[in-house]
Amino acid sequence: MIQKTVIVRPERCVGCMQCMIRCAEAHSQSKALASAIREPILAKPRIHLGVGPEGRPFPSKCRHCEPAPCQDACMPWAIRDDISPGLKIVDPTRCIGCGMCAMSCPYYVIRFYRDAAAPERPGVAVKCDGCHERVAAGGIPACVTACKTGALAFEEVNLYLKEGTNRLANAVYGVRI
Repeated sequence: MIQKTVIVRPERCVGCMQCMIRCAEAHSQSKALASAIREPILAKPRIHLGVGPEGRPFPSKCRHCEPAPCQDACMPWAIRDDISPGLKIVDPTRCIGCGMCAMSCPYYVIRFYRDAAAPERPGVAVKCDGCHERVAAGGIPACVTACKTGALAFEEVNLYLKEGTNRLANAVYGVRI
């Protein structure tokens, strides 16, 4: 079964950072922005904006690779694939903050912060978890909810690729869509 995933269309991103804010809010203990900013350990975003040519924003998040270099490099097996199908999720109680996962990630999307699930540790790996709890409850990932330009969408990857095939076909025949 093909699952939905977050599709990134960087050409539509305006760099508003609402995806980052709503991601951090969704991963806070209170799940509400007004109270989340007062929590003792602030939740951090799992999506990041890079800066491309001419200052253009580029939203980047974990692709949940298969095989996943971060998971292969994780010595304490903190990056797990048994929590939600198709996702590589960090278990902060197992993470030792060694950084091996971040060094092996080809997309530079892993960061290290304190985490409310392991408050005794100075920093654990933080990366996209696909908002698996929201999705299991029938929702969509927080970053997608926040994106008003369509730069982030929650779709089946084959539908996105079919759109690309149609755009290519139209470009070949000189039609802009």
